[in-house]
Amino acid sequence: KIKGKGKLGQLDLEGALIARDRVGIQDFVLLDAHNSETAFLDNLKNSCHLNISILSDLHWYSANISAPSYVTDNVYHTMLSEANNHFILISGESGAGKTEASKKILQYYAVSCPSSTLLDTVRDRMLMSNPVLEAFGNAKTMKNDNSSRFGKYMDIQFDYAVGGHILSYLLEKSRVVHQNHGERNFHIFYQLVEGGEEDLLRHLGLEKDTKHYSYLVQGECSNVSSINDKNDWKTVKNALSVIDFDASDIEHLFGIIASVLHMGNVHFDGDTKGYAILNSNAALRWVSKLLGIHVQVLHEALTFRKIETKSEEVLSPFTVDHAIYARDALAKAIYGRAFTWLVNRINESLENKDSERKTIIGLLDIYGFEVFFVNSFEQFCINYCNEKLQQLFIQLTLKSEQEEYEAEGIGWEPVQFFNNKIICDLVEEKHRGIISVLDEECMRPGDATDLTFLEKLEEKMGNHPHFVTHKLADKKTRKSLERGDFRLLHYAGEVTYCVVGFIDKNNDLLYKNIKDVMRLSKNPIIQECFPATEGDSRRRPETVATQFKNSLLRLTEILTAKEAWYVRCLKSNDNKQSGKFDEVLVRHQVKYLGLMEHLRVRRAGFAYRRRYEVFLQRYKALCPATWPHWRGVPAEGVEKLVQHLGYQPDEYKMGRTKIFIRYARTLFATEDAFEICKHELGKQQRIQKRPTKIETCWRGVQARKERDRRAWAVKIIKQFIKGYITRREAKSTDNSEYLAFVRQSYLNRLKGSLPKTVLDKTTWLTPPPVMTEILRQLNTRMMVRKYVRGITPQKKAQLQQKVVTSAIFKGKKDSYPSSIAVPFEDTRINEQDINMRVLQTIHHERIKYSVPVVKYDRNGFKPRPRQLILSQAAVYLVEEAKIKQRVDYVSLKGASVSNLGDSVMILHVALNDPKQKGDLVLQCDHLFEALTKLATIANKQNNITVVQGSIKFEIQAGKEGGVDFSTGQEPMIYKGKNGHLMVVAPRVKSR
Repeated sequence: KIKGKGKLGQLDLEGALIARDRVGIQDFVLLDAHNSETAFLDNLKNSCHLNISILSDLHWYSANISAPSYVTDNVYHTMLSEANNHFILISGESGAGKTEASKKILQYYAVSCPSSTLLDTVRDRMLMSNPVLEAFGNAKTMKNDNSSRFGKYMDIQFDYAVGGHILSYLLEKSRVVHQNHGERNFHIFYQLVEGGEEDLLRHLGLEKDTKHYSYLVQGECSNVSSINDKNDWKTVKNALSVIDFDASDIEHLFGIIASVLHMGNVHFDGDTKGYAILNSNAALRWVSKLLGIHVQVLHEALTFRKIETKSEEVLSPFTVDHAIYARDALAKAIYGRAFTWLVNRINESLENKDSERKTIIGLLDIYGFEVFFVNSFEQFCINYCNEKLQQLFIQLTLKSEQEEYEAEGIGWEPVQFFNNKIICDLVEEKHRGIISVLDEECMRPGDATDLTFLEKLEEKMGNHPHFVTHKLADKKTRKSLERGDFRLLHYAGEVTYCVVGFIDKNNDLLYKNIKDVMRLSKNPIIQECFPATEGDSRRRPETVATQFKNSLLRLTEILTAKEAWYVRCLKSNDNKQSGKFDEVLVRHQVKYLGLMEHLRVRRAGFAYRRRYEVFLQRYKALCPATWPHWRGVPAEGVEKLVQHLGYQPDEYKMGRTKIFIRYARTLFATEDAFEICKHELGKQQRIQKRPTKIETCWRGVQARKERDRRAWAVKIIKQFIKGYITRREAKSTDNSEYLAFVRQSYLNRLKGSLPKTVLDKTTWLTPPPVMTEILRQLNTRMMVRKYVRGITPQKKAQLQQKVVTSAIFKGKKDSYPSSIAVPFEDTRINEQDINMRVLQTIHHERIKYSVPVVKYDRNGFKPRPRQLILSQAAVYLVEEAKIKQRVDYVSLKGASVSNLGDSVMILHVALNDPKQKGDLVLQCDHLFEALTKLATIANKQNNITVVQGSIKFEIQAGKEGGVDFSTGQEPMIYKGKNGHLMVVAPRVKSR
């Protein structure tokens, strides 16, 4: 792994020169054969074999110096001194080490910034954002076991406070539903399945085996020796807590991840007409549960498309292929939007709100150039991104070099270099570029396909020197191109792209009725990801390629407003082996990273430049006029020095603050003379060295100080040992200081480990004999008092309701323990969601609580969605604008539920009036909350019973029905052969 940057810093170039005989020329700018690629590679190979890993502005350093110690340190101190903004561009192909380099840079900044409790918290969150984003945005590819499948730009904010902001680019969502052979889905799926706790997996409906999930087995490499999913799972969970994700956020986030896995297991069969039907509802029921969307609604959305006309809506059934497309599109959309939500949530935790003016260091870690066996739309976008960044690098490098020459008053000599603007224009030019042609095909009416897109490209790009297809190629080239391929001659090399999937991936369309369904979700993250306002716009959304192009334009604007630094990563071999140097591979990277061009830019003028003060300080011993001290202007001293050394006028130039030396050999000769001079000076100093009276006295003073210090130490140690021996005796002069030390030590340890809650009985440290338990009693009282004082009226009301729930259900119903941590809401249906006619009918009665329920008919048990409304006087069962049943609390005999984990309840009604309808059989997702509200409002705490086995209910006067309860693998409700309603509840682990 080889890294580099594009800005000069105060670096130890001279130290690099000293070791050149052993490892070659460490500063590549000083190569004599600077135009020879072979000489460049030979020098690179020598350094690589000696484990020298850092290339900075084409300078090499020893392996114990990492990227943060030179690039990052220089950026940081330049930012502090100049108070301006900078960015570090990390580039290189996939697997070269860009992600690792970015982590090292972040770690460096984490320890370099000022420290305080608040800043430490923000820094920890910044560091912990890495494993989270890697888990959700990285995956194993053929090139790299931890490949970033999204681009990341982070602004690190400084100004007596620390903050951060992350921008993400083009997440490879297609990986969610498809992986090539030898590749994996995103890490988080495997981490959850392999590392998730048993209780969590049971709650999410997952099994501890990736082979059960269609979205995880396509690459046939779920297990990778270099990846430990179980350990990574622990790291990610810890990181989420550090970043300040609460338990609810984490639960809902992993619910979304699990729902994507279940969605991949939703399979379709075709009926006699070829329309899609579900062959099993098990996976869809889990998706329904985790997203909080009714299973029938999801079923309809995945098998029918809603077509809106001026007068009505028509449901058009999907074919099997369309249903699979809709399923996969939904899975990609859910994951992609959840990833965006995750990035935004991390940004909230990193935000620096305390400072108006911020200095910023930007860090760009973006996908490297990719060439796979089959290259698709994702590789096209990734390689286009690398072309744009290469263009930016060329512009900024030449600009930086030219500005330095102008600032120093040195003439600039133009350099010939390859400008890849021609390739960028080929991709992004308006009305003519590949992206414009692709967008036109995506939007035009008619049967646009990937092949018609290819035909349009051939029509418009036919004469372009960097574009070729099977049709346009000569006979020799045609043999290497399929009819559905096109090839771009990138600056980094030729890449062949298969057009299959370009249209679908660029459209990335999600049917409108599916978006509408997702807005019904009860998962709060999904609610944020699919906002209601999104459906108001009738405009066609921008295509993926156009969004990506625009985001790259904004990125280049961000970068050009800052001062540029570079980390260049080179991969020494494709086999991930240390010490192996693949010359062909490295030569290719040297070419497309533009390192030879960079070298020629530096050598076009002067190979070496150094501030006068530094140059004079190092080489002043070579000239009698400057040794041992030069009292005048540094520039004049340097002039005297180089004239004494015999520099010719064409070998150097004097700038305003620096000396510029044109040839490397000139500096080598100076360095060799300096080494000889230093050796001779050292020999003379050793001869002249003699002890003096002052030195003798000084050493005597130091020896006496050391004697006194040791005597004091002996006294303290003896006193400590005596105190330890008599520690159990009464307090005396021998042990008083030791006992004070014991008390202080115990209190210091106790301070950092006090119990956090009254219920914590294990945290308290065991006190030494000299201490008593009174501290524990005082601490417990203080925590109790603090807790009681901190209870808000709302919290008190919650606790009172929970007490009622506990009295009714504790130890009786299986699902009660899991409901304890779920807070009750004041209502589940807002008044604006209740029909106006219903509100007008019961306006004289104050509505206390409302909740959605499913009501099962007394005859036939057909499920009907209803609203259950509790007023001050009665229970109402409502269907849209119609009140289906009203039960006075006086007529309400009570309610019955089973002892299992289901959510079915029966409200028993006294049939005093022949017109009065019978008992209500209801299913409610918030059963404990609803029954607690009913018990409190109607004063029916003693009328709610928990029954085992079966519950009888009155259909009408004199006619009874029954509900039978049992447990099973999957929850379900259906009418049994005996005419009863059969309720199968999920098995709940005994506690």
